Amino acid sequence: MIQIPSDLNPGLVPLAFLLGNWEGAGVFDFPGEEKCNFGQEVVFSHDGRDFLEYTSHTWVLDVEGNKVRPLESESGYWRIDKDRKVEIVMVRDQGVVEVWYGELADQKPQIDLVTDAVARTAASGPYSGGKRLYGYVKSDLMWVGEKATPDVELRPYMSAQLKKVVTPEEVAEMARNLPDMPDDGIAFFR
Repeated sequence: MIQIPSDLNPGLVPLAFLLGNWEGAGVFDFPGEEKCNFGQEVVFSHDGRDFLEYTSHTWVLDVEGNKVRPLESESGYWRIDKDRKVEIVMVRDQGVVEVWYGELADQKPQIDLVTDAVARTAASGPYSGGKRLYGYVKSDLMWVGEKATPDVELRPYMSAQLKKVVTPEEVAEMARNLPDMPDDGIAFFR
């Protein structure tokens, strides 16, 4: 269920489906790098201003699903305008800064993005741009990322399915909003 916080900037309501803490797993596969399964934690938050703050941490998983080592981390700021155009400024731990532009689909929680600008430090690996697709599907956040380098054409390289993490505060709020239960509790189920 998508909830819209009362203190969310009104212009961000179309992106409300992203808000929260998300966790899940996915697959990483790019030529010249080790193919692996990965775990991911993503947070989309807001402070009342006209952007969402975004952080993502991924790590390689072994065959039992245990964390082996960090894979990628990134953070950034997401904005949307009145025409449903999305813009993102993102920084990655590999020494890459990106500007992404895209659009929120009509009548569904799906965002298609493409890099507009890429800046790299001398220590970063080769990278020339990417595409991403984010979608809210059956209460899960799903995404796929494509990547291009000077030697490899644009191709899918990461994808994940993430589930919303419910905080103790959210559980307490849900409990406060439950309807009154009959004294025996059983009548509720009749």
